[in-house]
Amino acid sequence: MGNLEYNSSRPPIQVDDVTLAHLKIVIGTKLRRHESFMMTWLPDQTTSPGRHTTWMHPSIPLVFTFDSATMPAIDPKRIEHMMENLNARGDLVLDQLL
Repeated sequence: MGNLEYNSSRPPIQVDDVTLAHLKIVIGTKLRRHESFMMTWLPDQTTSPGRHTTWMHPSIPLVFTFDSATMPAIDPKRIEHMMENLNARGDLVLDQLL
């Protein structure tokens, strides 16, 4: 289970390494183009009930931490699907990616 840490202000978002590798490409592509967007996820319900949404912006620090040193295989169709959903809604919903 890897971590996605955004702005260092909250606990990191835990995501499996395969999904995190795909997120890294999608998020990196959007932010490299200076395209801000929302990202929504379900946090650990025992410590933080409800749903979290944050505004992703290129100027805010972002860290991807993988458990494994080996990068998972990337599925181009999964990247395409994630980008299509994000572009259509303007919101990257993490719990719908798993």
